[in-house]
Amino acid sequence: MEGFCYYRPYVDPEFESLIERINPPRVCIDNDACKDCTLVKVDSANKDGILLEVVQMLTDLDLIISKSYICSDGGWLMDVFHVTDKFGNKITDHTLIHHIQQYYFCSSARNCCHFVNPGWKTVKALCTKRRTIEPQACPGREVKPECKYTTIEITITDQPGLLSEVSAMLADLGCHVTTAIVWTHNHRAACIIDVEDQETGGPIIDHSRLNHIRGQLRTILEARQNSHITGAKHLVRLTVTSPQTHTERRLHQLMLADIEDYMMHHGSWGSVDRGGISCTQDHGISCSCTRVSIESCNEKGYSVVNIISRDRPKLLFDTVCALTDMQYRVFHAAISSKRSIATQEYYVRHRYGCTLDTETERHKVTQCLIAAVERRASQGLRIDVTTEDRLGLLSNVTRVFREYGLSVSMAEVSTKGDKATGMFYVTDVSGHKINKEALEAIKREIGGSVQVYDKFLRSSTPCSSITSNSDYPKESNDIHNRSTLFSLGSLLWSRLEWISNFGSTRL
Repeated sequence: MEGFCYYRPYVDPEFESLIERINPPRVCIDNDACKDCTLVKVDSANKDGILLEVVQMLTDLDLIISKSYICSDGGWLMDVFHVTDKFGNKITDHTLIHHIQQYYFCSSARNCCHFVNPGWKTVKALCTKRRTIEPQACPGREVKPECKYTTIEITITDQPGLLSEVSAMLADLGCHVTTAIVWTHNHRAACIIDVEDQETGGPIIDHSRLNHIRGQLRTILEARQNSHITGAKHLVRLTVTSPQTHTERRLHQLMLADIEDYMMHHGSWGSVDRGGISCTQDHGISCSCTRVSIESCNEKGYSVVNIISRDRPKLLFDTVCALTDMQYRVFHAAISSKRSIATQEYYVRHRYGCTLDTETERHKVTQCLIAAVERRASQGLRIDVTTEDRLGLLSNVTRVFREYGLSVSMAEVSTKGDKATGMFYVTDVSGHKINKEALEAIKREIGGSVQVYDKFLRSSTPCSSITSNSDYPKESNDIHNRSTLFSLGSLLWSRLEWISNFGSTRL
């Protein structure tokens, strides 16, 4: 790899943990600085993955990050996040504030002293959407029964009725689906499904049964692949071990490993020029008119990554996930949103100290970032289902969708006690608008509580390029040029003294 490459001396891990023990993380929750949001200020020793960990925690608590300033150069991390709850209100709950601070203490304790504070369990309980999946179990090793679920990972070409067929097969094999998340993008699909044995209520630990389930899944997927695209690839993985990886990050990893997810097919992207690459068409999910450009900051030895897209929840998490999984370290960053448009600027280097100077590397990073931004974007009609949990419930719900000519573009299913909840984004396979008669019939057949949100219905018509859309910045009056948007020289550096001025929590 060409470009700047800096020597990194070996540092003993014990010494790095010593720094954390001497200088534990400090967190300040400030409700006075801004009238419409809460400031979460984090000051700690820098380490690999710390930025993703911080963003992940805030995201799992359903907090919306509207603005952020990040500085992690010189072995120290100073972050400021402007956050609100999902209703747009400040964070005033004393319990939540305490547990945000407790999270960092517990995280530092686990990493440095191998000690888990009792408060950590409460913090995890608050992170209601923080779910984990398991790495691959070693062949021949006895699987311990304390694991709660068997996790199934699948990547395949997206096709109508796929989730229905997979869930029906699992129900026939006595596998009860407890949680499931499905993403589709660029005509590819990835899903993570947690199942338990219907008879025992625990994980499926018998190796012969696991192999049988794996074989049945592969048979279904291979039949579907052969009937659509010759040579298309798919992946099926079953795991039963202790939780380690955040589920949504794992979905990003699965789709990043699937090259077709972020490949730029001819005619499916807007423009490629010196200013970057913009997406202007539908990739099998939705178009968010994302634009990414990469420049060099030679005097500081950084690559500057700029991203402009439509704002949405978890956007920062998705972007930081992509950069981390591509092994790029964020040294400085500034993120903000205005009038539903989000702008992000990152000063990065590869973990080995190199910058993005080759055209090939820049092109790949650009593609991957656009894909990361768009994967979670939702297309179609949102249908929320709440009903009694039972074996084959997911199969029944998706079967109803398929019978009425609907395809699932995104899904998130979970169970708690004897209740099951599901959020589905569905589109008409033929491209027509979903009529009210079909929706009423679907609600009757599914049973339970079914809510339909018309405001999530989006047009499948490709949106215009970012350079011609008046809602997007192109020397517009709404948002200024990139040089004045979030220039770290004029904005971030001037705030470093303010960022590091940590005081006690103010409410």
